Amino acid sequence: MSANHSRRGPVQRIKHDLRLSETVSPFGVGAVVDIRGESLIAPDTSWWDKRYAPEIHCERLVERLGASTLREAPTHSGRAGKETAGLTYWRFPTWRFCERCSRLSQRTSKDRGKWTNNCECGGMLIPMRYVAVCEKGSHLQDIPWFMWAHRGHDAGVTESVRLCRAYKELRFVRSAKHGEGLKSLRVECGGCKRSRPMSDLVAKEAFGRDGIRCKGFQPWQEPLLTNVCEHPLIAVQRGATGNYIAERISALDIPEEKPQSVALADAIRAHGDFSRVVADNGGPKTEIIAGWIADELGVTVEEVLSLALAEGEQRNDVLADLKDGEWAAFLKKLAKPGRDRSQGDFIVDAWSTAEEPTVPDALSARLTTVGKVRRVREVRALKGFRRYSADADMIHADLSTEGRRKPTLPAIEMYGEGIFLQFGEKFLADWENLVAVRARAGILVDRRSKTAWAQRLDVPEARFVALHTLAHLLIRRLAYASGYSSASLQERIYAHTDRTDRMAGVLIYTAAGDAQGTLGGLVRLGAPEKLVPLLLAALDDADVCSNDPVCIESDRQGASSLNLSACHGCTLVSETSCESANRLLDRQLVLGGRDVPGLMEGVLEEIRGRSTLSNGRWDD
Repeated sequence: MSANHSRRGPVQRIKHDLRLSETVSPFGVGAVVDIRGESLIAPDTSWWDKRYAPEIHCERLVERLGASTLREAPTHSGRAGKETAGLTYWRFPTWRFCERCSRLSQRTSKDRGKWTNNCECGGMLIPMRYVAVCEKGSHLQDIPWFMWAHRGHDAGVTESVRLCRAYKELRFVRSAKHGEGLKSLRVECGGCKRSRPMSDLVAKEAFGRDGIRCKGFQPWQEPLLTNVCEHPLIAVQRGATGNYIAERISALDIPEEKPQSVALADAIRAHGDFSRVVADNGGPKTEIIAGWIADELGVTVEEVLSLALAEGEQRNDVLADLKDGEWAAFLKKLAKPGRDRSQGDFIVDAWSTAEEPTVPDALSARLTTVGKVRRVREVRALKGFRRYSADADMIHADLSTEGRRKPTLPAIEMYGEGIFLQFGEKFLADWENLVAVRARAGILVDRRSKTAWAQRLDVPEARFVALHTLAHLLIRRLAYASGYSSASLQERIYAHTDRTDRMAGVLIYTAAGDAQGTLGGLVRLGAPEKLVPLLLAALDDADVCSNDPVCIESDRQGASSLNLSACHGCTLVSETSCESANRLLDRQLVLGGRDVPGLMEGVLEEIRGRSTLSNGRWDD
């Protein structure tokens, strides 16, 4: 696809090419991106020309998001022409300095009718490194450099400095005589000779003391008097990661299946006598009628009564959770081993580990079924973004008046392949109920609860941490054999006990938004004769880390110490591959530790008793 970049006034028809997937992440609405020496920002979808933005359909995802329209950015093939449809990107920050004469300005000039990024002296204009971000409101704005340069509380702020109007004589210079770092970078005024170091920017409440306030809008929005924001501004580098925290959501486009608990609840509600239980409302006949329903449907009286008690209340339907529906759909596919002859975008060939003689007993006791996902469609959408901190206000992807009722969200559809692993519920339940296992996982549960931004992550119960870590280990090994880079592989973890229908599975898949097919290399590795050696080799890789014994004995690694025994040498993968941004990982819960029994503990020991590892394969 192509992108134009613009400033206030006519659109500058300067074309840059982007990958389609980049319009959702990392160059989605609100993101600042550097392209060919230019610093640009993507406005909200109200700026999109809907004629060239095809609609994407995914009922499951729209149901989760609420009333909304998913649209894909316009694409083109070959070189971008004059009339090629594209997206508008605003220039931000507008303040730039000349690399040759150091003049600081907001000017944009023309040369023979064409837009240019050069100064009058011929030097190239470089975007200023620092911008101002709102601490809680997720707003972003230019630093008013002229105002800032003439403010301050030092002796250099004289009457002539306060009254200076030399707007065209501002310069951004480096002066080694003032020290190093930000102290050596200064903004100087040629009119009043005021010189102020950049180190003043990062001081606590620096903007507040200088009287610089948040304007309450995004760079592409028109300033309005009603846009009042009382939160303080903070100076940050324009490319800092925290400037853009995207709120993305993805769904597999699969035939929605009802989890067993939902189907059972629907059957209870549909019973002819259920309305009498609700109407009696705890009266003398309530338990008697509930007993009739329980006997007929094979459920407990307590289940009937709890549903009757909740009837009429607003409840969080389990079908609203995308993963619940996906888990139920996978279970339906895995229940029929063999070749999947169905049509569509969800095709899974399944095989059982218990029926494969080459699968070690210790492994088949844990891993029950494998699905070769030959085709799957994934839709990803951008809901909005936050700036500076995860608890700041969310800015929606569509800021138009109509967007408040039915927003247009940037989305992409991708087709891929993968491998699905289902683990035995009974074995997992017995393992995670061990005192040592619960205590180990409890470390992460406690840290997550004390970290505000970590509330967005899954609850790190034992099964989630173990299966999440195992997915990372397998991704690292699959990258060597599948033909895909590790950054192209994605994970989707199904591991929850807080549902009536418990989940215990892992999907490792790849999806590309720029192609209608896949290489087939991942599905090929899902066959028993290939997957089992790869899984065992992945466990063997993780058994010893280059950072051991420090790594395996650690319980405090990663951001906010949200990893235990996991580091770059053994477990971490590309952050684009991980649902939790390389957090909530622990090798001990997979392989075991000094006092912690691992989920896969004993698998390697059984194999080593009768096999040797050679060239990544286990040979008898």
